[in-house]
Amino acid sequence: MYAPQRPYEEFAYSDAPVRDGFWASTVPAPDVLPVLEGDIRAEFAVVGGGFAGVAAALRLAEAGADVVLLDARDPGWGASGRNGGLVSIGSAKIDDLTIEKRHGRDDAAAFYAAERRAIEAVAERRARYGIDADVHSEGYTLAAHHPRAVSGLHAYGERYAQRYGLDYRFLDAADMRADGLNSPDFCAAVQLPLGCALNPLKMHRGLLRAACEAGVRVFANSGVERIAGAYTLHTRLGSCQASTLLIATNGYVSDDLPGHRHRVLPVQSNILVSRPLTDSEIEAQGWHSDQMVVDTRRLLHYFRLMPDRRLLLGLRGTVRASAESLATTRARARADFERMFPAWRGVETPYFWSGLIAMSRELLPFAGPVPGHVRAWMTGAYHGSGVAMAPYCGELIADSALGRRREPHPQFMQRTPAQFELGRYRRAVLPAVFAAYSALDRFGV
Repeated sequence: MYAPQRPYEEFAYSDAPVRDGFWASTVPAPDVLPVLEGDIRAEFAVVGGGFAGVAAALRLAEAGADVVLLDARDPGWGASGRNGGLVSIGSAKIDDLTIEKRHGRDDAAAFYAAERRAIEAVAERRARYGIDADVHSEGYTLAAHHPRAVSGLHAYGERYAQRYGLDYRFLDAADMRADGLNSPDFCAAVQLPLGCALNPLKMHRGLLRAACEAGVRVFANSGVERIAGAYTLHTRLGSCQASTLLIATNGYVSDDLPGHRHRVLPVQSNILVSRPLTDSEIEAQGWHSDQMVVDTRRLLHYFRLMPDRRLLLGLRGTVRASAESLATTRARARADFERMFPAWRGVETPYFWSGLIAMSRELLPFAGPVPGHVRAWMTGAYHGSGVAMAPYCGELIADSALGRRREPHPQFMQRTPAQFELGRYRRAVLPAVFAAYSALDRFGV
């Protein structure tokens, strides 16, 4: 029996972490998609039905290609359907100066252009395919969680302005209160114009519908167990023979897929959602803005008041995947919620779930050829910014497979990511790294 090579406990790949998820309550039950049974052929085979895979398949189909998409669960079951819905820059976890030093200013500039285009393309897809995704927030706000972090806000705003030619707005504590961003946890912020917030599952469903209407043959519960030759993809009940292969599995990847052995480190992200807040509760806290906010912690929080007046709060830092760990993290998220919004200590938070984002060794996204293979491409490692960057990268590898270039595509994103040093045990570094990050966050450094 096939057993995928994955770095987390099986709990992470079960339904349990998303059982109390919120997004599924906002959409109808998904259409039942077929399971691949028997042997079929296609020009292009796409593995993975999240934002990247669906966008790649849609791009190919609209170019007239014959495309099959295979997903191990229902498309959107993974990070694409359970993330925080933040459309923003941030797909790299190293700073601008480091990118420019390692890869040169020209390639760094191409990356900044790619990040901006990734955000713009989200709005373009919504308009083109008529997707109503509950969009709100004018750009996003970066909030200082400690007085020592305030000087870094000014520096970040200046770099942002240099990168994109866009102004930023600095807010001191009084400005934050006036803007409806009142919390004892934050002492200043910068408001940045690129980005928005949305319902990611509605966005994904809209793209999936467009892909199906464009002719993509989508198969659910059809995980790839073996790939033979160039390329026959074997699933539990069937196979697909294709001349070109695209892999877009990101945090839910199996190490036995071509080119992926130990090159992606999944990291858990967790989200808490409250019940709808009343007008009096909102007034009592003084938090009425619909801005999406990210704080300056290394183990960051991201949060926003959604259109239905629920508060969404996301956080990092979990290192194990188990029922006990999920319960512990839920309690920590609840404590953070009460500290950040003390007037809402009595407000229920009925929704909590977790999912896997992914990192590369270089702390940069990748979208390039599969090493050692012909006519095969792969993408991943969006570092928590996949709502914008994942579909953009899916389109990048689709264009590469079609032999064309339509969007900024930095050279460093086309290189094969390095393998993590500890291989199958690469998760072992996370407890020490997260403990160090937590200590630095407490001191605001």
